[in-house]
Amino acid sequence: MTPLLATGTRRRIRKSAIPGFGLTMGFTLVYLSLIVLIPLSAVFFKTADLGLDGFWEIITRTRVLNALKLSFGTALIAASINAIFGVLVAWVFVRYTFPGKRLLDAFIDLPFALPTAVAGIALTALYAGNGWVGQYLEPLGLKVAFTPVGIVVALTFVGLPFVVRTVQPVLEDAEAALEEAAASLGANRWQTIARVIFPAVVPSILTGFALAFARGVGEYGSVIFIAGNLPNVSEIAPLLIVIRLEEFDYAGATAIAAAMLIVSFTMLLVINGLQVWSRKRSEKL
Repeated sequence: MTPLLATGTRRRIRKSAIPGFGLTMGFTLVYLSLIVLIPLSAVFFKTADLGLDGFWEIITRTRVLNALKLSFGTALIAASINAIFGVLVAWVFVRYTFPGKRLLDAFIDLPFALPTAVAGIALTALYAGNGWVGQYLEPLGLKVAFTPVGIVVALTFVGLPFVVRTVQPVLEDAEAALEEAAASLGANRWQTIARVIFPAVVPSILTGFALAFARGVGEYGSVIFIAGNLPNVSEIAPLLIVIRLEEFDYAGATAIAAAMLIVSFTMLLVINGLQVWSRKRSEKL
């Protein structure tokens, strides 16, 4: 074999260092196009028929704006609640041992397996005026069911596993030696949490927050039962899209869907940017 031929052979070997990369990459692009890109593009193409003025006229209607504000606002509140209490739950599961721990750990995944309609019915039965919990809250002036508060409760329920399951592995991999070293250097418990543990889990917290927020924005089944679905009060955007489809107003439905996609993508882009920034900052520390 000549040196030139040997060199060409080595170059071909280097190019195929990942076996089947071309095939798997092509399959991935085709699959994502069929499942994600083409359906989302269809929404924007259908909305483009309205023109910018028609699109703006639809999404600036009072009922549509209130539905969008409610969907994104309640999803943001629920994701923030889960970002706090999900970390606490993950911390307890990782750092403490107690009777029934495995059973409670399994219950965290229940919202994944439970049909959303069943969750909505169960929450409504609990928090309605005659429910097990609602009958004690309403005399105190705390009405949960058939109000935006009920929507927050439902979204918190379905979004909790996302935060717990993203933070828990990071806490399990955290080295206890770092905490011991911080304590030996005179750091108290809160300083150790703020300067050693928290920077390491911030990216996973943001990931869980983003997943819980995305789930909350598009949630339908668990919300429509407890929300009450009053226009301009407790009507979420996904329900308004369904109503427009039932009225054969396909242009209005796609315009609302496109508005939700734009806002969701923008917010997720910001969250991903924060993830990258926090990860780089933690690496520097």
